[in-house]
Amino acid sequence: MGKSKSGGESRGAVRVGYVDGALGSEDAVGSLAALFPQARFQSVGAVWPERGQSACDILVVEIDAGSAESAAARIKATSGAQIVVVLHNANLAASRLLTREGAADVLPAPVNETTLALCLERLLERTGGDTTEAKGKSGEIVAFIKAGGGVGATSLITQSAIMLARRGAENVCLVDLDLQFGAAGAYLDLLDAFSLLDVLALGQTMNQAELGSILAEHRSGVRLIGAPKEMSPVDVIRPAQVDSLVALLRRSYSLSLLDLPSVWTTWALRAVAGADRIVLVGHLTVASVQLISRQLRFLEAQKLTDRPITLVCNACSPEQMASVPLKAAEKSIGRPFDVVTPEDTKLMLSAVNQGVPLDEIRRGTKLEKAIGQVADQIREPTASVTTARRWF
Repeated sequence: MGKSKSGGESRGAVRVGYVDGALGSEDAVGSLAALFPQARFQSVGAVWPERGQSACDILVVEIDAGSAESAAARIKATSGAQIVVVLHNANLAASRLLTREGAADVLPAPVNETTLALCLERLLERTGGDTTEAKGKSGEIVAFIKAGGGVGATSLITQSAIMLARRGAENVCLVDLDLQFGAAGAYLDLLDAFSLLDVLALGQTMNQAELGSILAEHRSGVRLIGAPKEMSPVDVIRPAQVDSLVALLRRSYSLSLLDLPSVWTTWALRAVAGADRIVLVGHLTVASVQLISRQLRFLEAQKLTDRPITLVCNACSPEQMASVPLKAAEKSIGRPFDVVTPEDTKLMLSAVNQGVPLDEIRRGTKLEKAIGQVADQIREPTASVTTARRWF
């Protein structure tokens, strides 16, 4: 068999073989290896081998639906390995045939890493692999994305993080992924926080205890991975580094909030693909409504609408509602806002300039209550909201 990847000690590890390309790129294989340190991932070559399948506990292959009959015969004759089929040009008949003849799972191509991870987690449990580390300490990842710049998403995410941490039920980490204009450190008064590039430079060698020891902590309890202190090119990060970061965050924190940049990059898309929930933040303007719609269409095209998406209309003023009616905006978008936060520039600026919670500036405000609704949405990722929450 070919080269292998493992997140830890390989002796006694569950052996996951894969035909080159069946799990995606080498970066994708590295991401899966980081998620499942109890498994050893090993290439079996460019084609499904006639022999050697018994050396694997799980084997991932890819075929076209046109060769489903011959593949089914091979699966039926295979003993030992559980066969996962990534099926191109998938159809119901081919999927049923492969399943009937013993395929452990049939995944229509193209398949994303989340689907592969869920499949492998189930099969590793069946095989007897210890998934305690991968599953028992798996925190939630929430990605905040923006309908353009200047919509107040960083103010929203920092105050939401503070509120969640102060509730006492969350071990919260905020990660500023905006390499060029990230301001989360300033908004939390943690300007000397360990930066994203500092963390990534340490690679996959860092463990949970080491991460906790180096990150700055806000007095609310929020831990921060800040943006770089100097301008950095947006392409300085590789997707594989993001995969490793997300895996580390899941092991280390019960809740991690990712503040994404306004532009899409390959690694930013990978970060959102690794999230359990997406929060999309926009304004009540014609331009922002159009950008919200574009973002939602992009997420659908990238097959990322299989997770909850919370839509926030941020800093909404009476003047905006008079110019662009909320119901008209929702009709244009094709869905309601889940949370509508009121505009209170003076209060928010006072809070973020001092790095303190809103209620330390003024208690019981409509803005505080609205951000509490955002926090509620994050805490209940499977909640289904059918009507917008109003502050007016």
